[in-house]
Amino acid sequence: MAATALSTSNVVLGLEAQTVASSRSKFLGGNELFTRKLVTVVGPQERVQRAAGDSRCRLSAADVPVNSSSGDRAGDGQSVRRGISACAAAAVAAEVVEEPNPMAGWLAGRRGGDDEDEEDDGDMLREECGVVGIFGDSEASRLAYLALHAMQHRGQEGAGIVTCDERSLHSVTGMGLVSEVFDQSKLTQLPGSSAVGHVRYATAGESVLKNVQPFVAGYRFGSVGVAHNGNLVNYNELRTMLEEDGSIFNTSSDTEVVLHLIAISKARPFIARLVDACQQLEGAYSMVFLTEDKLVAVRDPYGFRPLVMGRRRNGAVVFASETCALDLIEAEYEREINPGEVVVVDKEGVSSLCLMPQRQRKACIFEHIYFALPNSVVFGLSVYQSRYKFGEILATEAPVECDVVIAVPDSGVVAALGYAAKAGVPFQQGLIRSHYVGRTFIEPSQKIRDFGVKLKLAPVRPVLAGKRVVVVDDSIVRGTTSSKIVRLIKEAGATEVHLRIASPPILGSCYYGVDTPSKEELISYRLNVEDTRQFVGADSLAFLPLEKLRDMLGAEAPTFCDACFTGNYPVPPRDLSKDAAEKEIAHKVLVDGLVDTYNGSNSTTNTNNSSSSCRKPVAPAGVP
Repeated sequence: MAATALSTSNVVLGLEAQTVASSRSKFLGGNELFTRKLVTVVGPQERVQRAAGDSRCRLSAADVPVNSSSGDRAGDGQSVRRGISACAAAAVAAEVVEEPNPMAGWLAGRRGGDDEDEEDDGDMLREECGVVGIFGDSEASRLAYLALHAMQHRGQEGAGIVTCDERSLHSVTGMGLVSEVFDQSKLTQLPGSSAVGHVRYATAGESVLKNVQPFVAGYRFGSVGVAHNGNLVNYNELRTMLEEDGSIFNTSSDTEVVLHLIAISKARPFIARLVDACQQLEGAYSMVFLTEDKLVAVRDPYGFRPLVMGRRRNGAVVFASETCALDLIEAEYEREINPGEVVVVDKEGVSSLCLMPQRQRKACIFEHIYFALPNSVVFGLSVYQSRYKFGEILATEAPVECDVVIAVPDSGVVAALGYAAKAGVPFQQGLIRSHYVGRTFIEPSQKIRDFGVKLKLAPVRPVLAGKRVVVVDDSIVRGTTSSKIVRLIKEAGATEVHLRIASPPILGSCYYGVDTPSKEELISYRLNVEDTRQFVGADSLAFLPLEKLRDMLGAEAPTFCDACFTGNYPVPPRDLSKDAAEKEIAHKVLVDGLVDTYNGSNSTTNTNNSSSSCRKPVAPAGVP
């Protein structure tokens, strides 16, 4: 999706020589795709240097109206403009050089328990986090509250909002849902026309109040608040370095290292400190920062996690993890924040810098499979249309004689609609999800089998009894929940249950902001399709073939991260011992073999059931 020019921009940041002239690759970019070598800004007299290493950026000089700046910004704006133009004039076809992709180890510190409800909760991928930033609206705190409510699906453990009234930052955080943390009295404690907010599911750090974001810290030149979606793979290394130099940490969250790196940076002004800190980070981060006079949005060079920009009718600028947040607060979507980009909003307008080396984008494909809401546009693609197509592919690649198609709500619904339309079979609600299940519940003294699943999902017997049922779900993680769902449907009278999974088999853990079990807990890592089918008790089982997923993405396929399916990690974790690294190399060899096996044999059917024969599906129906 083409980037929209920022109409209110009146200034581009000029940086002091010491802040930008470093050995790291930095660049100001353009909408045109071109090779960017090294841009060095040297105070009032800028020069453009070229050095080894290709990068990309999609910002043009025409998109950044310039005048000279004052205050904490150093440098002459017109000279920066000339520097950008010089880069654009030297544009050539980009050649993206990817880093080696050794297989990395699985995430440590996995939470878990023996209780059935904890087991069921562990049998799914958790929804990372969601962030929002608002600048220029007198009701910033209330708008942030609504935006977080729209993104509640991305995290339910805690929520927080930080606002600024031009003199100081104000913070309210708490454990629980957005509606549980905030009420009218809490929102009145958050004055100001700018805000950042966060909903949390812990992918790094314990689930305790002190880890709930946004974090706020004071340093020599002021205060800063930060909300972060993602996961830093070199967190332990950075924290050890900072602690050896005397830093004291208050939380176990990887986000806190960013604040420490900003505080110890020798660069000036704040934006230069921020860029200096981000250049030391490895992994996934889409972040929003709030100071006394600025709102800043930053996205990592690979663009793992989504971050979009919108604008309200009154001119207020909004950043959010998903477009569904923009829709609720009536902000018009403008564009994505580009990988490696830093966008600064203040009273003078919107400024965009691309000062971090940009790799080939590696956007998380699971945003389209599971995390994002269907009404969101993520990475420039409609989530609804992606999931609908996943279902159509499954119907084509793994058809089966059936009487009804149902979904495991909620994330399996759209894929099930696509499957049903393509197969010419009715879609019905065979499972009803309870949206009122609390965090804890009291079970009767006489134990109820599959109590956790039954509490959340209720079968509709008239839909299922005596029917051959296709059940569409988004993924299988450990397999325990899938087996209980299959049993639940059969107990409701279904004669056959055919499980269709709208994603490829998950073979590895994620390091980039998704809470996944260790690979040894992943059923597809341990078992092939037939063994998995037997474990879950389905009459047949099929996954979305990886090669068909890539075919659907077309030319965009290389720009998505599918490491959880392949073991090819764009950014290998740094926090691995030699023994662990050697073990992971052996694991990578095994995963490659599993990928080949799944691609060659994607669907299995219980051959003892002769009525489970496959047939060619009917002509496709269009996406509603």
